[in-house]
Amino acid sequence: MVRQDSLAPASGSRKKRKRVGRGLGSGHGTYSTRGMKGQKARSGPGIHPYFEGGQLPLVKRLPAKRGFNNIFRKEYCVVNVGRLNVFEPNSIIDREKLVSARVIKSTAKPLKLLGGGSLDRALVVRAEKVSAAAREKIEAVGGRVEEVRSAAKAS
Repeated sequence: MVRQDSLAPASGSRKKRKRVGRGLGSGHGTYSTRGMKGQKARSGPGIHPYFEGGQLPLVKRLPAKRGFNNIFRKEYCVVNVGRLNVFEPNSIIDREKLVSARVIKSTAKPLKLLGGGSLDRALVVRAEKVSAAAREKIEAVGGRVEEVRSAAKAS
């Protein structure tokens, strides 16, 4: 039977804390595990992580971030023609229908149709922008493209 007063931690699992600067007999006296003199032996915060011994640090050697952000850039919700095969033939496809079919996530951005993939059914597609390849593929299977004015606020 195991008794509570006879329980002990596994040997080697409990280690004594290193008490530096507590005399020569402790083995960690005099220099207190800091080596000899120098910046790293002194008290205080020491050197920062990206200090390279006086050499120009990497963060300064790399060129700064280049270019600019165009604040007037229009962001489109992009859909490839191949994703439209989920709809019934001859149906009218617009942003709302694409959201309900989970092809796109929201109607916040204007729709742009690109020519990736292949289409096997005739559809009427209403989008703000259509690439030449997408228009060609839709019209090749007997579909129609209607470019609409953006009702969504382009961000």
